[in-house]
Amino acid sequence: MTAHHRPVRVQTFGCRLNAYESEVIRDQLKTAATSGRNTIIMNTCAVTGEAVRQARQAIRKARREDPEATIIVTGCAAQTEPETFAEMDEVNRVIGNANKFDPSLYAAPRSATDFGVGAAEKIVVNDIMSVRETASHMVDGLKDRARAFVQVQNGCDHRCTFCIIPYGRGNSRSVPMGEVVRQVERLAENGYREVVLTGVDITSYGADLPQTPKLGKLVRTILAHIPELPRLRLSSIDSIEADDDLMDALATEQRLMPHLHLSLQAGDDLILKRMKRRHLRADTIRFCNEVRAARSEIVFGADIIAGFPTETEDQFQRSLDIVDECGLTFLHVFPFSPRKGTPAARMPQLPGGIAKARARRLRDKGREAVNHHLQAMIGQDISVLIEHRDGEHAIGRCAQFTEVSLKGRHEPGSIIAGRVNGHADGMLQAEIR
Repeated sequence: MTAHHRPVRVQTFGCRLNAYESEVIRDQLKTAATSGRNTIIMNTCAVTGEAVRQARQAIRKARREDPEATIIVTGCAAQTEPETFAEMDEVNRVIGNANKFDPSLYAAPRSATDFGVGAAEKIVVNDIMSVRETASHMVDGLKDRARAFVQVQNGCDHRCTFCIIPYGRGNSRSVPMGEVVRQVERLAENGYREVVLTGVDITSYGADLPQTPKLGKLVRTILAHIPELPRLRLSSIDSIEADDDLMDALATEQRLMPHLHLSLQAGDDLILKRMKRRHLRADTIRFCNEVRAARSEIVFGADIIAGFPTETEDQFQRSLDIVDECGLTFLHVFPFSPRKGTPAARMPQLPGGIAKARARRLRDKGREAVNHHLQAMIGQDISVLIEHRDGEHAIGRCAQFTEVSLKGRHEPGSIIAGRVNGHADGMLQAEIR
């Protein structure tokens, strides 16, 4: 390896879309000259204040470990608060989300000061709201993964009162259906057995495209055109936007995986209204019941915020209760974190510690739900997509996205038929059937 082509290291924070975009950046910069200096790219998340804190901590650590490296910060937090990172002495450049796929912006400087010593000179961030299109960035595969992610949409037209993401990602825009199908086809040809459709608000897919095709039509088209793809999975969805085609596909298409992650956020109607969500508690319960009636093996995950401003104990209890009422399994729990510039940051905040304490209770509830799910799976036949090997076992995931340890030295990327005979440490244990 010459000094001019050192590997670029990309560290990812946050969502699956960020993981996908990190892979695109890594792919684009494979041949970029780095002037003999290591380049470290931090692809940040802005969803909580904690996510920003973790990124800053990682930047300081990276600088301590490699004083000569070029450190470039991009992603949602770079877009929403570029000055936060530009003012850090450890950072050489800050690149916004609209510019993150321009390889020329990552070219290493000739010296440590070539990016400009002043904070303002480090920033390359455009108005994300002016971006009208989402390019389909082709990646031939994702490093060390049996599943691949395909971005079908970016941005969000909704303005939930707690959420900074539209200001980091811009308004909703969709990748044309033909481009999505071509990319999924290419990944299937490259041996990927599972593709995950990802974006910021994928159930808003198609509203900006000619003939306004919805997510359900995209799913059906992919499955019809690519019969060799064994598994298609959806990332987080907004259940209130689920269209009839999508509901039908969930009921009839066995290759569409029985696992949905819901953007739920709360279980109380008044809190949902203050969040400016577009669904009520009853809508979510009805949706879960309808999908489960159509596809009995479905497993639901959900995002829930604990300690939203003004939330009473009774209102929080309704968030705890909805876990049972919807039969939720995999919970992503966030203690409320005020994001500067959002309406929720100006609402009356709860006294310190309450949000974290409520989040702990929700996570405990989530652990109970996972244990219940694991116990219910014992004795069932499953198919496991192998991701990696661990000694005499192979580790993968079944259709419901539950992690599985399977006896035997199976190749990553293979799909193995197994039978569940137990569980331990949050993972199903299975043997070949």
